[in-house]
Amino acid sequence: VAIVLSDEPGASARIETFSNSTDEWMVAVRMVSEGVDVPRLAVGVYATSASTPLFFAQAIGRFVRSRMPGETASVFLPSVPVLLDLAAKLEVSRDHVLGKPDRPNEGWDDELLQDANRKESEPDFLPKYESLGADAELDSLIYDGSTYGTGTFSGSAEEADYLGLPGLLDAEQMRELLRKRQEEQLDAREIEEKRRKEQERLKQREAEIHEKPATDEVASDEIPRLRKELNTIVSITSGRTGRPHGAIHTEARKNCGGPPTALCSAQQLRDRIAYLRQW
Repeated sequence: VAIVLSDEPGASARIETFSNSTDEWMVAVRMVSEGVDVPRLAVGVYATSASTPLFFAQAIGRFVRSRMPGETASVFLPSVPVLLDLAAKLEVSRDHVLGKPDRPNEGWDDELLQDANRKESEPDFLPKYESLGADAELDSLIYDGSTYGTGTFSGSAEEADYLGLPGLLDAEQMRELLRKRQEEQLDAREIEEKRRKEQERLKQREAEIHEKPATDEVASDEIPRLRKELNTIVSITSGRTGRPHGAIHTEARKNCGGPPTALCSAQQLRDRIAYLRQW
């Protein structure tokens, strides 16, 4: 890996050496405008916190050039809204030609030109921030001013689909392919979500089936005992008040609700027992 720093003497010569070599990677620090021209650049990583439109355009400009039909270049950006917005607007700037400026100052803006070509064209954030490491994963892909795809894990098949795009397509074919892959990605996630919910539903249903016999068994053992207890309390109440058993059962049912005693659940029998104990 070739490392080129703008502060070091001979930086431009090192870039020229890289341009003529077969090395795959070069790390260039603050080298975006001072004679940086490597025609074979095809893959870039924007690993800086600089987010000014001019600096961003200069950096991306290192990869924008006339290429063979079907050839494309890719630049990986941090998933930062301001950078993604700048990327989406680059093609708008490229496709428009400005007319003569309606202002007294003719020619180039000397201050902007000087700022663009100064040696340290990237703000010096190094003393304030030091990166100890990072893990990257594909968030989306910007092509022809549009964003395609959704976030996916690094090393996944979905990421490989987007990173392994063929280079023998024209612009319209590329857009159609990206749209198709995005639809397939979303459909696959929807199917996976439905499958997950269905599995959860089946597990819940299975758990309910396993729990039901135990509950029924407990209720079948408890209901006869509760009926006997209710009848005993009704007999005691009848002896104390002189009222018929049927009248006491009717009043308990009227106040507590539910079916006749023979059809009551365990909880309904408990409610009637508790009601009669308050007499």
